[in-house]
Amino acid sequence: MGVTVRDASRIILLHLLLLLSSHCHGCWARLLSEKLAGFSKVDDDGHAHAHGMSHMDHLMMDPQSMIFFTLDDLKPGKTMPIYFPKRHPSSSPHFLPKAEAESIPFSSGDLPHLLDLFSFSGGSPQARAMEDTLKHCETRPIKGETKSCATSLEAMLDFVRGILGGESSPFRAISTSHLIESSTRFQNYTILEQPKGVPASKMVACHTLPYPYAIFYCHSQESENRVFEVVLGGENGDRVNAVAVCHLDTSQWNRDHPSFRVLGIEPGAAPVCHFFPADNLVWVPIAPSQGMM
Repeated sequence: MGVTVRDASRIILLHLLLLLSSHCHGCWARLLSEKLAGFSKVDDDGHAHAHGMSHMDHLMMDPQSMIFFTLDDLKPGKTMPIYFPKRHPSSSPHFLPKAEAESIPFSSGDLPHLLDLFSFSGGSPQARAMEDTLKHCETRPIKGETKSCATSLEAMLDFVRGILGGESSPFRAISTSHLIESSTRFQNYTILEQPKGVPASKMVACHTLPYPYAIFYCHSQESENRVFEVVLGGENGDRVNAVAVCHLDTSQWNRDHPSFRVLGIEPGAAPVCHFFPADNLVWVPIAPSQGMM
């Protein structure tokens, strides 16, 4: 029996509620402590990166930039340094109901009102993070990109549905999962098995952004992308089922994109791949064989 968008949405809702829902006190502060440093700059492809990156060896680079690799690296036995932020679901702000989210302004022009609403002082880390998020959501997409900042689960699903084909084209979300919990964020990981390609004629990537409630920067690019599920083993025994995306055409990317510095290449010179942290989502169409399961 096929899986409808409505059925898929129910499944995804349960997935996201487990991943994102939280009513705990102090969640916003803990999220900031994990994300603020890397969010000080956000590039046109939606990936947070930090100031001060150089062309020197990996040990001199900000660990948070160590998520990039090349298509040639995607093979069993390959070892590479990778940064995986450890953000527990209890530290993630929750989605607001659609009606409530739509009742709250979401623009940089309304920032003073928003700071009053959430009781943050101007110049505080929270205020700076909110300002950066709002400005990032307001930036123009690069050529061939469609983007939206989803302020509710319904808004996210509407955007994904519009990209992946509407009610007649069911879709699903995939994400990175850590099979062994540890506090290690940055270490060497080895690809343990042949990476599994995920059939996807189109895809939508959704990245979390720091805000008092859940905000996802979702985008899709016309250029060709490939999606993989990769089993990784950490040098400390960690095991990760990671989602990775390879962008085959980077010619329209900003020359200052951190991937070019990490990999030592120029825009458009070669495909750029990167891993997704556990609280990000990649949406792909459900293949017919999957829909019959």
